[in-house]
Amino acid sequence: MRVLITGGNGQVGSEVVDLFQPHYDVHSFSRDAMNVTNSAQVSEIVAKIQPDVIIHCAAYTAVDQAEQEQERAYEINALGTRNVAIAAQQLSAKLVYISTDYVFDGKKEEPYVEEDTPSPLGVYGKSKLAGEMYVSTLCDKYFVVRTSWVYGRYGDNFVKKLLKQSRKQKQFHVVEDQIGSPTSALELARFLFKLVGTKKYGYYHAANQGACSWFEFAKAIVKCRQLEHVTVLPCVTEVAIGRAQRPSYSVLDSQKAREFGWDLLGNWQDSLAHFLQHYQEQDDVNEG
Repeated sequence: MRVLITGGNGQVGSEVVDLFQPHYDVHSFSRDAMNVTNSAQVSEIVAKIQPDVIIHCAAYTAVDQAEQEQERAYEINALGTRNVAIAAQQLSAKLVYISTDYVFDGKKEEPYVEEDTPSPLGVYGKSKLAGEMYVSTLCDKYFVVRTSWVYGRYGDNFVKKLLKQSRKQKQFHVVEDQIGSPTSALELARFLFKLVGTKKYGYYHAANQGACSWFEFAKAIVKCRQLEHVTVLPCVTEVAIGRAQRPSYSVLDSQKAREFGWDLLGNWQDSLAHFLQHYQEQDDVNEG
């Protein structure tokens, strides 16, 4: 099976490349090598590679910055995804689109399932939802995979930032009124590996099991790494001018995978502990 990956040097894309490469004919493209907003370039590359599967990881993910760069966010997350979807459909290739918990408004008091109606609060969530709609309307063979609070070896993420800052900072104030599911990029890649081997098209939620606040997440990181010099204090979200409004509750329920009897992603505490046990900061990779 020939697999084309967009955003292949980003946080999720890099894990997908590492996992898929020993098993499939993988063609990975960074943002520079494949500009998804350039429809002609996308069509040309896809036509040349002739993939059986496209895993679309390329995205605009700067949540706050998107409020000032609405056009750019939509250009990449919506129109860029449209270009990839059209190219996939022309070849009858399977398309995997990575989406986000931020398509929901956080007003629900129990985990979101795939059938819940999206209602994003900010530009980032709205642009990703627009991408979902392009994929589901333009493609016959598609998987829309929503995930949340992703961390891993590659790119920028909450875990790596906290560890880096803890070298020179002893106290952190972290919000306790946003609840979600931290998700291992490696475990997400494993889920995608399972998914592309099926024909069970549609929407999926893929996040580690359980839920916590950002404050509890930070406390767990500090405890796992035994950072005894670091204190984490709770605070509440303050929506400043120019900053994006975030859902207060965006826990994802992997209902579809459970119904199919598939292995779910692990408990978030166990996955975090496993990651921190093996992650060495000197091996840090920041591409994407």
